[in-house]
Amino acid sequence: MSNRTAEPLKTVLLRRGEVHSPADPFATAMVVERGQVAWVGSEGAADAFADGVDEVVDLDGALVTPAFTDAHVHTTATGLALTGLDLSGAASLEAALVRIREFAAARPGDRVLLGHGWDAARWPGGRPPTRAELDEAAGGRPLYLTRIDVHSAVVSTALLDLVPGGVPREDAPLTGDAHHTVRAAALGAVTPAQRAEAQRTALAHAASLGIGTLHECGGPQISSEDDFTGLLRLAAEQTGPRVVGYWAEQDTGKARELGAAGAAGDLFADGALGSHTACLHEPYADAGHSGTPYLDADAVAAHVVACTETGLQAGFHAIGDAAVTAVVAGVRAAAEKLGLARIRAARHRVEHAEMLTPETDAGFAELGLIASVQPAFDALWGGEDGMYARRLGAQRARTLNPFAALLRSGVPLAFGSDSPVTPLDPWGTVRAAAFHRTPEHRISVRAAFTAHTRGGWRAVGRDDAGVLVPGAPADYAVWRTDELIVQAPDDRVARWSTDPRSGTPGLPDLSPGRDLPVCLRTVVGGRTVFVGPGE
Repeated sequence: MSNRTAEPLKTVLLRRGEVHSPADPFATAMVVERGQVAWVGSEGAADAFADGVDEVVDLDGALVTPAFTDAHVHTTATGLALTGLDLSGAASLEAALVRIREFAAARPGDRVLLGHGWDAARWPGGRPPTRAELDEAAGGRPLYLTRIDVHSAVVSTALLDLVPGGVPREDAPLTGDAHHTVRAAALGAVTPAQRAEAQRTALAHAASLGIGTLHECGGPQISSEDDFTGLLRLAAEQTGPRVVGYWAEQDTGKARELGAAGAAGDLFADGALGSHTACLHEPYADAGHSGTPYLDADAVAAHVVACTETGLQAGFHAIGDAAVTAVVAGVRAAAEKLGLARIRAARHRVEHAEMLTPETDAGFAELGLIASVQPAFDALWGGEDGMYARRLGAQRARTLNPFAALLRSGVPLAFGSDSPVTPLDPWGTVRAAAFHRTPEHRISVRAAFTAHTRGGWRAVGRDDAGVLVPGAPADYAVWRTDELIVQAPDDRVARWSTDPRSGTPGLPDLSPGRDLPVCLRTVVGGRTVFVGPGE
């Protein structure tokens, strides 16, 4: 990667492909000039531009789409997961311990061993590792392993010994403040060079998947100020995906100081279902409590008022139905104080919003809240035998992630991964929404694609981007894929070349079992940030 400002912008003609553009549903060519889309149209008309451009790209039938926006990412943690210990594929506790031993042997110089992705709910026996097992597997070294939802962790004794003031030493996964304290100690042992390497790795990986923009969700309980500002500086200075930063702290002055777009993101109203810390109206089916509330409606209202008055986006992490109810009640109270129009114009966000009721669904629509959601959660944890059903019972589990109901209510959707909770995988995310495990929550591929492209831009207040039309930013990706189709919300499909609905460009067939598109090239602001092998 090189400095953004050092590379001159080229005028480029792309031709002989399929360009996904509402300006021309049958477009096969596109011109990019000064970092913007200048023209889209037919192959025959492209000849008029051929002599006046710096570069001609022969698409050879490839598909060109807007680049994806991942609206919820933890970039450094993603990079550390890509370069560190990944336990997401461990099929049992024994397999996880083997991976820990191998990783410890392979990384003798690491001050702290970092890993992610264990999920005891999927293991035979259903229990996490004991501290004694971790001490043995790590060879007595400091070890920090986050559960797949990142809301709890297991650690070794040697790591606990590094924590100033200590934390409770019960032999169980750490949650809440104890987890935040231990996480700070673990991440504090990561050197600036390691952190920068992790950030570069994550950004390069995102670019290779056709992702042009990431919404970084940082905060004092998640990362650090140095991590956050270092990432924003790296993204600004080097050619790669754009990064929009959100800082999860109720101090709006701090968010402004750090260069954040909002005092938002993972500002926790509750925790997560897998860790039994999401806050529910009714108790968990497999636990005798209703989770943990971190913010009440009064605190939400005060934060929304402060953000609105200072021109920042507010936003909250809210998963359980009680937490979502508290957020909606708080935003409504802020609207009563400042006026509904000001609240709607600010486009405040709710991250995850998994457990909605008809009342909170209507509240999102009324208050203009952006639903920043992660369809891969349903693909991973939904279904009759999934984690949701174990935590909540099958009936309540079937209500989760109601994307179709949100769209019917007019709620703007912005799709993300919450990586490293689920991987960066934009086409997989679109597929997960279109083939939701609960059929009544499914949306069309076209609606899901829009939520993962234009939706992310709308979530930061830009309505002119995330679409390939003249004047829009030249953020696009080139894909090798099969024939294009148009999918209706009821899953009926028709070949787009014979589709009677003019103005509807096609998209790849994402039916389960079919290969997902392969990224050949990613361009951000007119500058190429990824070129695939053989492109």
